[in-house]
Amino acid sequence: MRAYEQLKQDIICGTHKPGDKLLMSHLKTQYDIGTGPMREALSQLVSERLVTAISQRGFRVAEMSLEEMRDIYDARAHLEALIVKLAIERGDEQWEAELIGKAHTLARVDEVNSAEDMLNIWDTRHKAFHSAIAEGCGSPKLLEVRNSLLDQAERYRQLWLKQTVFSKSALEEKRNEHQALVDALLERDSAKASELMYEHLMTPVPIITALLDEE
Repeated sequence: MRAYEQLKQDIICGTHKPGDKLLMSHLKTQYDIGTGPMREALSQLVSERLVTAISQRGFRVAEMSLEEMRDIYDARAHLEALIVKLAIERGDEQWEAELIGKAHTLARVDEVNSAEDMLNIWDTRHKAFHSAIAEGCGSPKLLEVRNSLLDQAERYRQLWLKQTVFSKSALEEKRNEHQALVDALLERDSAKASELMYEHLMTPVPIITALLDEE
């Protein structure tokens, strides 16, 4: 599904903007792929709510809205809070070791020199850290729903990332948030860890709200 992955990434990153028509003739040329595979890719993205099918008129990139963003972020944060509780109940020593390791590599991102590299590496390590926490829940179905919500949130999250300035103070603030979360997880304090996770995942919402209001 090369076309699916490439088109999905281009929508998430804003190469194709909300409301843009996705003309089959242009897409086939751009992604060097036939009509069948491209239509299959578009259908998959419709199911993921990144593309909208217009009766008899083709496809468009799905619109973005404050209402959708808030719903996605709230649902995601509540789900992650539940997953944290289960991870604390079910996670073993290997799980603890994995999340400590991911937290350590994330905390070391300030050693990267380029601002662009820092953003990309921080984002990759940040996702790996949160995935390591979630894996402890031991539920493939919950992780499947989690991944779906991550995909739906990613376009909005990219708006936040592009506005994020990784100063030393900003990195320190995020490092402290992550360390507090790790401490609560290792202490097996499910109430505190769930609360911290919910608050942590909701922090981009005011920034994204302001950016969407501007548009």
